[in-house]
Amino acid sequence: MPAAAQKTDAAKKFVPYEPAPGEEYMNERQLEHFRQILLDWKQDLMEEVDRTVRHLQEEANNYADPADRATQEEGFSLELRTRDRERKLLKKINETIDNIDEDDYGFCEACGVEIGIRRLEARPTATLCVDCKTLAELKEKQLGG
Repeated sequence: MPAAAQKTDAAKKFVPYEPAPGEEYMNERQLEHFRQILLDWKQDLMEEVDRTVRHLQEEANNYADPADRATQEEGFSLELRTRDRERKLLKKINETIDNIDEDDYGFCEACGVEIGIRRLEARPTATLCVDCKTLAELKEKQLGG
């Protein structure tokens, strides 16, 4: 399945959380909402890994033409780099699920304020509030790194 279609399928499963008036931030319902988002995301990534393995096995041809072989190897290399980034993302997803299980989710690691439901829905692995993330990006830009 193409990546664009896959993201569309994942987006179809997503239902924004609507907190009740006066509802406590990061209560059990909210934590379960984010746990499910992360588990769905993890499942999608694991399925993509399986597809990559099958693709590499099925498409591995020993082309006689060096240009064809180089093109295939470049495609495989790109696919493997993408999977490596996803492997790092899977690690971050697992750490975030652990934070939910430890009741340590949804609050900025730098200043302690609520990160916010909508920001977490957009980036479930976020560990900084918008203000602290902006400040960190400005510092990184200034330091050139």
